[in-house]
Amino acid sequence: MKRMLVKETRETEILLSLSKLDYLNRSQLQILHNLGGERNAQKILKNMSDKISCFRDGESVYYLNSKGRSIVGGKARQKTLQARHYIMRNYIYIAFDKPETWKTEQRLKVSKKVTVVADAVFYDESNRIHIVESDHIQKMIKNEKKIEKYRKLIDLNVFETIPKFIWITTTEYRRDKLTALCKGLDTMIFTMAEFS
Repeated sequence: MKRMLVKETRETEILLSLSKLDYLNRSQLQILHNLGGERNAQKILKNMSDKISCFRDGESVYYLNSKGRSIVGGKARQKTLQARHYIMRNYIYIAFDKPETWKTEQRLKVSKKVTVVADAVFYDESNRIHIVESDHIQKMIKNEKKIEKYRKLIDLNVFETIPKFIWITTTEYRRDKLTALCKGLDTMIFTMAEFS
């Protein structure tokens, strides 16, 4: 009975993580839910195949299917290359110790002219906002425009304190470009290589 209860609790927690974070790869699920080694994690996740779907993109990427969504809620997701964007963002969630205040796709708006959608935001213990941006395959000009919107929001005193920006990108070249664009902002920029 106890073993069944532990299994059910673990499965519910995995479903809730997928509901909150949209897509997670196997290694992220291993970290978040202490699933042990690769073989054990694969076994656990395979036993949940009636509630979660997966596809391969380097490693297995999981998301809720209709039965999983009926249990915990969440948005309908499907196999897509856009999942890489979510996977990258989720590495930041894990690296910053699963912030309770984590919210994805947050619209920060002052007027029709100044609106920006952050990939994620969370607050630290001092209530300082951290704005997370995932730079997967976006054109650098789009990143530049987004950063300019953030600068306008700062100039308009939208934030109680100056925000900390956390970027994750794919290459050192892109990190260098983002570093130049974010000059003068409190910014941390990671590459995917730091999480592999």
